[in-house]
Amino acid sequence: MAASKDTGPNSTITLDSGNKIPQLGFGVYQSPAEVTERTVRIALEAGYRHIDSAQWYFNEEQVGLAVQASAFPRESVFITTKLGHADRIPELLEESVSKVDPRPDGYVDLFLIHSPSAGPEKRKEQWQALESLVDRGKAKDIGVSNYGVKHLTQMSEYSKISPAVNQIELHPWCQQPAIVSYCQAYNIALEAYSPLVQGTKASDPVLLRIAKETGKSWAQVLIRWSLQRGFIPLPKSDTKDRIIANRDVFDFELSESQMQSLNELDKDEHVCLNHTELP
Repeated sequence: MAASKDTGPNSTITLDSGNKIPQLGFGVYQSPAEVTERTVRIALEAGYRHIDSAQWYFNEEQVGLAVQASAFPRESVFITTKLGHADRIPELLEESVSKVDPRPDGYVDLFLIHSPSAGPEKRKEQWQALESLVDRGKAKDIGVSNYGVKHLTQMSEYSKISPAVNQIELHPWCQQPAIVSYCQAYNIALEAYSPLVQGTKASDPVLLRIAKETGKSWAQVLIRWSLQRGFIPLPKSDTKDRIIANRDVFDFELSESQMQSLNELDKDEHVCLNHTELP
């Protein structure tokens, strides 16, 4: 995996397959189906080219409809979804691809296993089904989400295709150094979900100080921190002004001392359920 030379608006990270993933994504977690299509169309118009959905979000079809209705060709938009079930796996994979991209030759750019919660044997079955999806051209890349070091180590014993991505909770208060170091050592790109800490740190004095110093919002500072760490942040919002503001992060850079101040906030503090310790 290699980051682009800068974290500009068109910056990408090159996965092991050679495919490029836009470094700033747009999440649709907890976006109701009835608003997702509108929200994704706003995001695309604002310049996002990377949309992150999941079976458990119940809005894959709306993401697909938004892309189809947009002025942007399918090949220009990177779409991720996630497998959330341990039964009917091949059928559910096919359903997701059809929802995201219903064309006869439709595909998903990145398909992840959402959680290691299915257990060791089912995780193996899930991964082998995803490998088959790649073989049939239905997924460009595959990866995992919420996987800890032990899950990734187990996977290395049976995977024919190495995971391109691990999507985990990452922000200054939850930096997960062991998993991050492992993924970096094995060229697994790191996607950061909940990069805005679900708004729970909006009054943090360190964050507010840096926001004042940069003339940016606390949310923009957190997204910029993630980009400069080499992560792929996935901010989400259903509010037009915030969607646009969360992309307006390419005209400033955090200084070394500002980055250090944020790096020192780590408390292993999760705002989402921590799956990485599951057996």
